[in-house]
Amino acid sequence: MWESIKNFLRRHKRKFVVTGVVVGGAVLLWKYGEWKLQQWRDRETEECLAMARRQHHFDSNQRTCNMTVLSMLPKLKDAIRHMLDSERIIQGLNHKPENKVDLWNELKIVSFCRTISSVYSTAMLVIFLRVQLNIIGGYMYLDTVPEKNGVNKDRALATPEVQQRYLSNVQYLLTDGMSCLVSAVKEAVMNVLASMPLQKKLGLRDIERLISSIRCQVEAAKLDEQGSGIECTIHPLVRYMVPIEEEDDPGLDSACQILEEQLIMSKLMLETRDMLESSDFHSVLNTCLDIGFSRVLDNMANFFRPNTESDMQSLASGPNCVQLPLAKIIPVINSQINTICGDTPNPYIQELLLMKCVKDFAANVYEAFSQIPPDPTHDP
Repeated sequence: MWESIKNFLRRHKRKFVVTGVVVGGAVLLWKYGEWKLQQWRDRETEECLAMARRQHHFDSNQRTCNMTVLSMLPKLKDAIRHMLDSERIIQGLNHKPENKVDLWNELKIVSFCRTISSVYSTAMLVIFLRVQLNIIGGYMYLDTVPEKNGVNKDRALATPEVQQRYLSNVQYLLTDGMSCLVSAVKEAVMNVLASMPLQKKLGLRDIERLISSIRCQVEAAKLDEQGSGIECTIHPLVRYMVPIEEEDDPGLDSACQILEEQLIMSKLMLETRDMLESSDFHSVLNTCLDIGFSRVLDNMANFFRPNTESDMQSLASGPNCVQLPLAKIIPVINSQINTICGDTPNPYIQELLLMKCVKDFAANVYEAFSQIPPDPTHDP
């Protein structure tokens, strides 16, 4: 019996070997497939968790940005009112001075400057803080990601000191930048309105054309590169958010002595300037400005409602036909700063913060700076 079994195995030895190889290979292939499937599932789970974690961090960062904008509005409003003090002129008019016409003409310029500067500054504040907080937010997110294979060891860390120092740059917009902006707006307003008599009657469309003329002069200003006449590609309003002048790059010896925090700050400011020079930034800022000036006209529309029979007849001939003397429009335009830079709830600021283009722009900035650098060990 044993002899017959041995003979059977001897005769079918090749078949058993082939069968064993096939079955063993199938088992190994099955195990390998299970291992790869589990590896894929783990990787997908890890990516989903990372995406959810990053989305949560982004949402929290946007809420912080919104609260920061709202908290800085009073300071922005005070800065404009200090530089364009119409209250002083109004108090002078209340005393019936001899130079009453001169004071009214001064109030005319200051009133338009206040409103136009408030629209510019609020739009710039919203977009500039979106850039700053999403750049630093991306760095903060990367700081929470565990290092893998030493990939992130050379990555700049957004320490609390760096965060505070970087975010303090917004003060330029509220101080020196605001002063330069007010000067530019005042020059444009004087070019358009200085010779306009106080008795001249204007309608909403006339005011819209005046504001458009002023905007063209303010926003059409081109920057020369160190007076060389070479036109820069950045938005003309960027000069009021960050200083245009940049320090010379340090030499090799001095660069070695610069603190790591200073190097990180230089990198952050360079990246900020790159974002401010992007076409997306230009588009979003211009959209916010259009919305802002449109809201000013909407707010003023209530004061152009017909009150007399002649006004009713004028209104019947076409929309926006009611006209008021410039002297009556000045107090209305002067008070617009209280709406544009008013305390919360501020519908205008809320509208800017919730605009789709602003949200998309913020998401793009955060996405660009929260990407984990590729692992160099995986390079082919």
